[in-house]
Amino acid sequence: MTAPTQTRETWLHKAIEVLRPRFIEAGLPLPEKIHVSVGFGGAARAENKNILAVCWARAASADGVNHIFISPVMDDTARVLDVLIHELIHAADDCTHGHKGAFAETATRLGLTGKMTATVASLELAAEMILLAETLGEYPHGRFTAFDTAPAPKPGEDPAEKPRVSSGPSKQGTRQLKIQCQEEHDGEFCGYTARTTARWLEVGFPTCPAGGTMQLA
Repeated sequence: MTAPTQTRETWLHKAIEVLRPRFIEAGLPLPEKIHVSVGFGGAARAENKNILAVCWARAASADGVNHIFISPVMDDTARVLDVLIHELIHAADDCTHGHKGAFAETATRLGLTGKMTATVASLELAAEMILLAETLGEYPHGRFTAFDTAPAPKPGEDPAEKPRVSSGPSKQGTRQLKIQCQEEHDGEFCGYTARTTARWLEVGFPTCPAGGTMQLA
């Protein structure tokens, strides 16, 4: 079993050292030093949901070392290992050939199959990764699920005003302002609600279907 104090980064570095001989045999040795951690690839939120990992070239780092980030959406130990192999090929190649040339040749030698931009382990490699997973222990990470689930609005809450799930910037949609008609029509409070941006409110406030002027809610 994995030691309780073992971090994800420690586990990933151990995996790299175990995988090093495979790269020597494949003719594309790994660099002596590689930074590896858990994080997003630096793309937009919609893309980060689908990018399983990313490797940055040495030129992107002040210390001249490749950085690999494994997406926090992954927690299957064997799958993390074959995705790590994919990114390690990029590190060995320093991202020079993209998913072609030396990358594709090495990926095939190491047992990765499918489309080179989204490889999967062959049956043989998958079996080997399962055995390796038993040696390394379970990947010490809990799957990040914020992309798949969103807190349900509480009774009486506006569904558009979802609770925050991070301390980072809000999505673009939350920058829209809530406006509401607060007039009475036929003796009843209207309450017609809509959303728009500050830019259009500078032009003028719209009216509700019943003709009342809307205001900021």
